[in-house]
Amino acid sequence: MEKLYADIIINISHEALDKVFAYKVPFSLIQDIRVGQQVVVPFGRSNKEQTGYVVNLSRTVNYDESKVKEIIRIETDHVGVEAKMIELAAWIRENYGSTMIQALKTVLPVQEKVARKARKYIELTMDAVHGPAMLEEYFSKHYVAKARLLAALLDHHKISWEMASKDLKISKSTVDSMEKEGILHVVTEYYYRSPGQFNAAYSQTEITLNEQQQELIDEFREDFLKKNYKTYLLHGITGSGKTEVYLAAIEEVIKKGKQAIVLIPEIALTYQTVTRFTKRFGDRVSILNSRLSKGEKYDQWLRAKRGDIDVIIGPRSALFVPFPNLGLIVIDEEHEGSYKSEQTPKYHAREVAIKKAQMEGASVILGSATPSMDSYKHAQDGTYRLWELTKRAKEAVLPKVYIEDLREELKAGNRSMFSRRLRDLIQDRLDKGEQIMLFLNRRGYAGFVSCRSCGHVMECPHCDISMTYHRDGRLRCHYCGYEQPMLKVCPECGSPYIGTFGLGTQKVEAALYKEFPQARVLRMDMDTTKRKNSHEKILSAFSDGEADILVGTQMIVKGHDFANVTLVGVLAADLSLHANDYRAGERTFQLLTQAAGRAGRGSKPGEVVIQTYSPDHYSIQTAARQDYHAFYNEEIAYRTMMKYPPVWQMLVVFASGEDKAWLDKVMDAMAEVAKHMDLMVIGPSEAGFGKINDQYRKVIYIKNKDYEILVKAKNRLEQWIDLNNIRKKLLVNFDFNPMNSY
Repeated sequence: MEKLYADIIINISHEALDKVFAYKVPFSLIQDIRVGQQVVVPFGRSNKEQTGYVVNLSRTVNYDESKVKEIIRIETDHVGVEAKMIELAAWIRENYGSTMIQALKTVLPVQEKVARKARKYIELTMDAVHGPAMLEEYFSKHYVAKARLLAALLDHHKISWEMASKDLKISKSTVDSMEKEGILHVVTEYYYRSPGQFNAAYSQTEITLNEQQQELIDEFREDFLKKNYKTYLLHGITGSGKTEVYLAAIEEVIKKGKQAIVLIPEIALTYQTVTRFTKRFGDRVSILNSRLSKGEKYDQWLRAKRGDIDVIIGPRSALFVPFPNLGLIVIDEEHEGSYKSEQTPKYHAREVAIKKAQMEGASVILGSATPSMDSYKHAQDGTYRLWELTKRAKEAVLPKVYIEDLREELKAGNRSMFSRRLRDLIQDRLDKGEQIMLFLNRRGYAGFVSCRSCGHVMECPHCDISMTYHRDGRLRCHYCGYEQPMLKVCPECGSPYIGTFGLGTQKVEAALYKEFPQARVLRMDMDTTKRKNSHEKILSAFSDGEADILVGTQMIVKGHDFANVTLVGVLAADLSLHANDYRAGERTFQLLTQAAGRAGRGSKPGEVVIQTYSPDHYSIQTAARQDYHAFYNEEIAYRTMMKYPPVWQMLVVFASGEDKAWLDKVMDAMAEVAKHMDLMVIGPSEAGFGKINDQYRKVIYIKNKDYEILVKAKNRLEQWIDLNNIRKKLLVNFDFNPMNSY
């Protein structure tokens, strides 16, 4: 029988992850051992028994075999949360491409142990009957400090250490002396750092679900009781009450003694989401996000591990909270690109959540008014259970949507960033005391070139994707590398009004003050939300009516619910529509539908103005009608024809390095390796930014219908990279079905 060796982590803390120790697997354990298992090993010079975790198995070892110790046994009595996390890390490493250490640092996101917060109290232990006599004795012996402290304890029985030292001026030696006498004792109470204040009182008021919502919860309850754990795609139009379905499903899970993770795409959504959840579940809810301090993060992680909370809410990294008895993972706005990691390993939270749920016996609910093409296709083929909500809650009606053609505005002599209709409607809302949200569609802004007279966009003739303007005066496709010189006039209409598109929130804010000097304007973008709690402050101020107009990028259109907002303006729909990305149409439809969904959520009807140079594009037309099914049918036909995900799968091989000649040689060789596997290979081509910080950058796109075949291709390329010591001079990353172009 062949020999087997295991790489083992002794200490599971984050800072110890880079230290793995090699152990030999005894023949008796070879059949049973696997990655993620807890094992007992001899450790150190004294060979003391220590618990460790298997993070890798191999047939060879890089040390003197005679010095490699043997694993003593596999720990079967206690399978901790950590073992599941390591197993999940191994799956991530295999399916997304990274080192095991990178995968482990992803699933164990708490950086380091932080000292617990504690309060100290002094408590009277002497009975109240003998207390006065002791007080007399202290006075008679002139023990003034002891008398002062005893008098306070006789009045209050228990006082804080802070009160004793600061107000009563009692020294530690006095307290120690009285503790030895048996008069008092010092109590230390540990407490958790608060991750934030949310002004929502716990309410036991029963929420009545409508008929559609109740049917879904009845089905969920039945499946959950039968341990029939599924992935549900909840497709509900904006304002249809998806959050109420989440809350009811979580309630079912908590009743069975299990916990829930709720993922949200933006920190900006935390305030409103947590307020609603706190009303329902009180202080059994907590948050986890990048704005928390190390201590706050550590405390929430600890609370989850100890079962002191039932629900954790946060962006992508909250998925890895170590709940001991997970029952449900909810991913709200599941279509959002922020669920895909841009760091290696480039995992998608949706796929990892489904794997984690399978491992732990939990259900998954994916919710969106505009589901991702990937998820809806899975629902169509039966991989996910499709749920649909087709009516707005509380009988609210969908807003009226106007599509304003900016080409016509230019012909009419209007060079303002606001169309005539939008300007009139803004004035109307200001006169009525109603609120307005203006959304600047900045996503995907990468210098596409368009004509302001006819709306024509310069596209790659091979990829059907818009080309990007580069500073060297050339237009390039970031998928196949096709390029051509920048144009002076539009090839369609001959107009000289051709160029890159540019608009910023500060420009919009300035234009508003100029056109509507009486308006109170709030701006929400990357600049105004850098500080901790800034999202909450801006949204809270707008919710309280302290501003008439909220201007912002995509962070303002996701999930927010303001009853007095009756007008939404989308200032530049084309910025995302013509991004150099095969998902551009999908992103535009999602953003416009979400933006339109912010209007008329209360009792007053809403209106939406979409400004565009491409009024006839199907993503804009279907978003205006809030018709997801019509959009999906158009988009899936395009993806099928062009062999893009989710119909085909895509693997990106990205490499960068200082030596351009070596980079070119390696990328050409890797493309040949992939071609010999009968895969569709595009490139290598220069990345969108061909050189950053003296690092040259290139990409290869590999396509196949079968995801597993691409995983095998990634494994083959990794072996080739290791065999040829490529990583010494080049950084190489893998990305499956990328959310952004390279």
